[in-house]
Amino acid sequence: MDAQRFIIIAIDGGAASGKSSTSRGLRDRFSLLRVDTGSFYRSITLTLLNADIEPKSDQNLADALEGLKLETIIENGDAMISIDGWIPDESIRSERVNHHVSEYAALPEVRKRLLEYQRNQVQVAKANGFAGMIMEGRDIGSVIFPEADVKLYLQADPEARALRRAKEGIVDSMTKRDRIDSTRKNAPLMRPEGSILIDSSHMTLDEVIEEAGKHIEAVLKRD
Repeated sequence: MDAQRFIIIAIDGGAASGKSSTSRGLRDRFSLLRVDTGSFYRSITLTLLNADIEPKSDQNLADALEGLKLETIIENGDAMISIDGWIPDESIRSERVNHHVSEYAALPEVRKRLLEYQRNQVQVAKANGFAGMIMEGRDIGSVIFPEADVKLYLQADPEARALRRAKEGIVDSMTKRDRIDSTRKNAPLMRPEGSILIDSSHMTLDEVIEEAGKHIEAVLKRD
């Protein structure tokens, strides 16, 4: 990879479509800073739940969000959000958070609070010497970085997704989350314009990474 070329890669898709595993593989292959925006929303969700802030647009929510100090810590090539000095742990993957995260993520105030923070991860990546950044989520190629160099959209059939969740030991209502994420007025889950569709239902992880990697390499060679 050209040392002067900084590349931005966006990966969107629903739960258990393969975003996280694919982004980890591409992170290592191309020396990228990996940003899992889902962990950001999970962390905000847990913070608000612990503060007894309900998932609705009101002054309590606005005040709580305004008071949060957001910073970034890098661990093993991943950008980790720090909220008021707290670095999230496995508690953000709990059933409680799984149940509520889409409700909080649908709130315009929450998305607005994280918008510039997410976009600022490019500067974090550059400042720390990464060759680029790969960001995964549900509105990356459509809202956060519509100008991304490579936009990937991962999908998988319901059976494959349910099996992956079961193997991970995660209790998650994917149908409910997909419905909320796809129908919210603010930054809904959608396939971004110009994105590359990869159906991972019957592909191995290595095959998905190889397929995505070809598109990244094509952009790098073209430049």
